[in-house]
Amino acid sequence: MFVDRARLLPHSRILAPRLIGAVLVSDVGGHEVAVRLTEVEAYEGTDDPASHAFRGPTPRTAVMFGPPGHLYCYFTYGMHWCANVVCGPDGAASAVLLRAGTIVRGVEHAFARRPAARHERDLARGPARLATCLALGRDTDGADLCDPSAPVRLESLPSRRRPGVASGPRVGISVAIERPWRYWSAGDPTVSSYKAGGRTRRRADPAD
Repeated sequence: MFVDRARLLPHSRILAPRLIGAVLVSDVGGHEVAVRLTEVEAYEGTDDPASHAFRGPTPRTAVMFGPPGHLYCYFTYGMHWCANVVCGPDGAASAVLLRAGTIVRGVEHAFARRPAARHERDLARGPARLATCLALGRDTDGADLCDPSAPVRLESLPSRRRPGVASGPRVGISVAIERPWRYWSAGDPTVSSYKAGGRTRRRADPAD
């Protein structure tokens, strides 16, 4: 199964809450790991000073300015990879950061990639951990999530926002902090802890 690209045409603020409950699958490294998303954040391209795309296209952000349905991966803090689903019309640079999820297949492979994790709920709790569990990084930047033969793909996407999806401030940014564009499954143990203020950056590198 895979998700039709037309379903990823809405801008991030519309798509983000619908991604709660979506399943992302990775076959990278020859091991299938699937995660059901429980927490995401919307970033609105050149209309959002917290977005990597705010100042226009760069070699790093080129994927964001392309068609929807591709994976945008970036390296942050010199140690972590994070992943986003590019959405909206071609050129909009709208994207949704994948912040947390529940491993629904390939738990043993996720633990092998994250040996420090003590509980299943902690495997993909946070965007860098989620990316590690799915082996996302430089080689998966630009992957077509709508291609059933791609190594990373969206297997399912709810047709509408599910009951119990909460929203609030995005985490760890120092600009546009008033925008409640983080969405999560209320009460889910895999959702990352929110701390007001927290670690901030001059530019958006949401990896906490």
